[in-house]
Amino acid sequence: MNIFRKKSVEDFRDAAKKSGLKKKLSAFDLAALGIGSVVGTGIFVATGQGSQLAGPAVTLSFIIAAITSALCALTYSELATMFPVAGSTYSYSYVAFGEIWAWLIGWNLILEYLVSGAAVAAGWSGTFVGMLKDYGINLPTAITSSPLSGGIVDLPAVIITAVVTWLLYIGVSESAKINNIIVGVKIFVILVFIFLGVTHVNPVNYHPFAPFGFKGVMSGAAIIFFAFIGFDAVSTAAEETENPKRDVPLGLGICMILVIILYIAVSLILTGMVPFKLIDVNNALPGALSRIGITWGSALVGAGAVLGMISTLLVTLYGQIRIFMVMSRDGLLPKSFATITKKYSTPGRCTIITGIVTSIMAGFLPLGMIMDLCNIGTLSAFIFVSLGVIILRKSMPNIERKFKCPGVPFTPILTIIFCLYLMMSLPSVTWIRFAIWTAIGTAIYFMYGIKHSTLNNREDIESKKKA
Repeated sequence: MNIFRKKSVEDFRDAAKKSGLKKKLSAFDLAALGIGSVVGTGIFVATGQGSQLAGPAVTLSFIIAAITSALCALTYSELATMFPVAGSTYSYSYVAFGEIWAWLIGWNLILEYLVSGAAVAAGWSGTFVGMLKDYGINLPTAITSSPLSGGIVDLPAVIITAVVTWLLYIGVSESAKINNIIVGVKIFVILVFIFLGVTHVNPVNYHPFAPFGFKGVMSGAAIIFFAFIGFDAVSTAAEETENPKRDVPLGLGICMILVIILYIAVSLILTGMVPFKLIDVNNALPGALSRIGITWGSALVGAGAVLGMISTLLVTLYGQIRIFMVMSRDGLLPKSFATITKKYSTPGRCTIITGIVTSIMAGFLPLGMIMDLCNIGTLSAFIFVSLGVIILRKSMPNIERKFKCPGVPFTPILTIIFCLYLMMSLPSVTWIRFAIWTAIGTAIYFMYGIKHSTLNNREDIESKKKA
């Protein structure tokens, strides 16, 4: 069996035609999907996490992460216009590198999205519990923390995951409409924070600016890179987009520009308002406003964060479900998982399974562990996207590219260097967990995927005809 067999452009087109998914999303919807995912737990929670590692220099951490993400977005845009199908990096790797590499990337994307979804749910829970405390409601630790954090289960995280899973089950266009509304609300809330906070910035809080040096800045960048993975979800929506070759690059561009501006502004103002050591990691923005006495602003931003992170969770689970669906459609996972519901035209089984697994992770694993795992899976996927652009420029020079990544091969190479450096900044224990996850995935491929692959079945048919 050939583990390096590749898909063709025709394979992608045929799969997209037979998928049963509705093409209802516009460039605006895609931009909102990206913003919905990126502007969420990252800005409300990861800002606090990063400040503990980098101090006020967390702003530099965001800039480094933003540059890396912007470079990745350029490479994603080229491949998304070449292959406008669901599956993102997994699908691109199938045609560029072959089946075994596509499987490993898809397996790591599952890690990225499941863990990211769990992190968002856990972050939402922390913000929700913090908001309730402001109103004098104290929920017991037993039902608001994971076992490793002193509780039994993070019940709010489990409940919100179940609600969002139901929304995704009933339809993508319905989910997109809800997401668009929530995105508008949370951008308004973030602007309120910026407006209120900028007048309370104390320059003394910026000294020392980088208390942990450049290593601290890079450690912060590696952690908060989690905040920027949302644009990957935009490319997973290509198969459900009205005009993917135009709308995907446009949606990615709008998303990245707005997100970078918001993140840098918020991190700069937050660390100027509150000494970085006193920032509430689980309730960063509302906690900062509460500390300076603007309680109504704290309540408003807290409510906006609670609402805003719902759209982040929605988009993250959406991306996982689509990748899960495509891998099942290709036979690398049981094909029954990819069944599309007749009533809602959504991959029902993939949606339910994703929701259950994410709920378990969010309910029983601590946030810090979840975020580290998410980042290493994401960065490894971005490296393969960048390699794919270079390889496909050589192997498929004549295929139509509505958007061409500038500066090839230098831009993808620079992206790879940035991603590798960020990966090296992650804790060694994260690498060990990543290696174990990859080993499990490799075993599953050789025990199941290689035999049930759609391409393998095609090869069997062709060999029998020849015989």
